[in-house]
Amino acid sequence: MSDKPLLQADGIAKRFGTVVALRSANLQVEPGEIHALLGANGAGKSTLVKALSGVHRPDAGSIRVNGELFDVRNPRIAAEAGLATVFQDPALIPDLTVEENLRLTNLPSEVVHDWLERMDLADVDFEAQIRDLPLPTLRLLDLARALARDPSLLMLDEITAALTADQAEHVFAVMEDRKSRGKSVLFITHRLGEVLRMCDRATVLRDGQDVEVCVPGEVGEAGLVQAMLGEVAKATPDESSALASLDEAPVALETIELRSGDEVRGVSFSLRAGEVLGVAALEDQGQDRLFELLSGDRRADAGEIILADGEALDARSPYDAVRKGVVLVPSDRLHALLPKRPIRENLTTPLYNKITKWFSLAGDEKQRVDSAIDRLSIDTRAGKQAGRLSGGNQQKVVVGRWLASGFRVLLCFDPTRGIDVGTKQQIYHLLRELADGGAAVLLYTSELAEIPLVCDRVLVLYDGEIVDEQPAVNATEQALLTAAHGISEEVA
Repeated sequence: MSDKPLLQADGIAKRFGTVVALRSANLQVEPGEIHALLGANGAGKSTLVKALSGVHRPDAGSIRVNGELFDVRNPRIAAEAGLATVFQDPALIPDLTVEENLRLTNLPSEVVHDWLERMDLADVDFEAQIRDLPLPTLRLLDLARALARDPSLLMLDEITAALTADQAEHVFAVMEDRKSRGKSVLFITHRLGEVLRMCDRATVLRDGQDVEVCVPGEVGEAGLVQAMLGEVAKATPDESSALASLDEAPVALETIELRSGDEVRGVSFSLRAGEVLGVAALEDQGQDRLFELLSGDRRADAGEIILADGEALDARSPYDAVRKGVVLVPSDRLHALLPKRPIRENLTTPLYNKITKWFSLAGDEKQRVDSAIDRLSIDTRAGKQAGRLSGGNQQKVVVGRWLASGFRVLLCFDPTRGIDVGTKQQIYHLLRELADGGAAVLLYTSELAEIPLVCDRVLVLYDGEIVDEQPAVNATEQALLTAAHGISEEVA
């Protein structure tokens, strides 16, 4: 093994206008090492990875690979140096097919297909357009493309955030294989359990600079959180938030034998005012379609959606659902934002139908927007463009618009995907606070450990049907995974 670091980055700085993304970040990755890059949203993790990948040109600092100084001016030079990246957003052109995207990078389809087969994705249609493939498939396709180059350093930016537990296992197997062959992995994740399980060392960023390098197994989860947040903090909400009995609470939303193709097959459940109802499922078990039906993005083939007082939700579009107080916080925050528009305009979009009114907020409306910003601690330094915010702050804006405009039922589809523990904690507490105030919340999360932290009950979907329901306090990851695989607890 070489006595030189595989990668050494010193004093990397990057500014975007008035926003300082990196002040002076240092990173050292050894050969044959799985190294975590940690930090709260906005700490500079993705910016550092893009600097190492040639996407962003650093304003200052140096990058060395195997001791040799590299001027990483573009991604091609990074690839020649043996660096390959799977970015947080898939680097694929949506209007082209899989095969056409591979041709753009001169990668042989056979090698990429071999890697997909190892990850149980042998049935991916290479003639399908990228826009028609689900996000988890795109993440693993991006990973297969990176692996086809057999890089010395594989950089993974939040790849597991979009994956189910079984899909994430394929990523972990890849990481272990790289390590066994003397290759290295730089791993960004907000799931600290993954860091403790997989990583040899971790570099923690805070406010654009490195503040600690540690061995995760030695400092534990609490030590990692303290390093990221700069204070003693909990990774989970207070357990003292008791979940009151909701048996007598009025029903806020009810589905009766809801059906849509083979995706949703006779789903019936009730969501009560003051309740956070969890939904657990593996990938492609109908949860996406269910939320599309409830949010008005798709019409059901059969069945009913009933609101409070027996009012039918016959939404022909998301606009109809929003008018009746049923609103959605999607996992892909960029689909819900106007990234080139200011934060305040993004927060006020539900308040007005006419775009000309965005610039003339009434006093009460301005107060509600200010209250949402304060309540969620939204970082407004990049106020001119919402797209310049960190991922966590972008998600806060998506949630904040409904705080400003009001709602009856809040549909949250994996709202904490790719968000740091501090922001997760804020969203957990906000959902509980909203429910305690009488709101009804339906929450799907790909992180099963979140279910008992914030939910009152949990439904488990398998093959488009509800196969289990239980109090969230009893919902262990093992029990949820067992049900999510369609296996009865008795058989397990």
